[in-house]
Amino acid sequence: MEYTIGQLAALSGVSPRTLRYYDSIGLVKPARVTHAGYRVYGTREVDQLQQVLMYRALGMPLEMIARLVHEPGVDRLSALRGQRARLETRRRELCRLIETIDRTIEHETGGVTMADSEKFECFKQEKLEENQRLYGAELRARYGEDAVEAQNRHFAALSEDAYREMEALEQEILDGLAAAVRAGEQPSGGEGRRLLGLHRRWLGFAMPDCTGATQRGLCEMYVCDPRFAAYYDREVPGCAQFLRDAAAALLP
Repeated sequence: MEYTIGQLAALSGVSPRTLRYYDSIGLVKPARVTHAGYRVYGTREVDQLQQVLMYRALGMPLEMIARLVHEPGVDRLSALRGQRARLETRRRELCRLIETIDRTIEHETGGVTMADSEKFECFKQEKLEENQRLYGAELRARYGEDAVEAQNRHFAALSEDAYREMEALEQEILDGLAAAVRAGEQPSGGEGRRLLGLHRRWLGFAMPDCTGATQRGLCEMYVCDPRFAAYYDREVPGCAQFLRDAAAALLP
């Protein structure tokens, strides 16, 4: 079946203007253009547009979508399965958040008594799952299943005050790294030592028996793994390298 741009817009809910833009950047091009200049789309283009909309709904940038849709050799099925797994994780997170909101409403209206620890359970669990999704395989390969599970249990048991302190400390580290890099501080200097101390305290919330060697290994991974590097460098490039160099220079 073939569609004009107006018909495809009505079918998909995508405006004709957006379809013309997708054509101009080569994302979804029409099957043909008539002598009068009208775009005509076929089944293949309908399927492409569906893929684009699914990827857009998942928050993917258009550049990545174009690669998935058009580049030969890209395993689109694996990409979809990966995105589905991330959606399943997000669904669980939303379900837990809804449960927490419902419990909070009941607590506020006098229906139930909600312990302070319950107010933070969904957020801690969400952070655990995100860390496992992003870094679980690498951490298990480096430190072993038992060590990672012990860290997860320790983190899940954090009190409300400890959780808040950990979150504040994490932000202090990120801000401190950004300021140190901007100021051109030396990683082996006093600021590097201070930030390493904060980092050790932060690690202690999940790894109370963290050693200097463990901390140094983690700092090395922050540079080697682009996902860790992106997290630390999201405001100022070079933060992950600064922490790694400080650890290499100052830790035993």
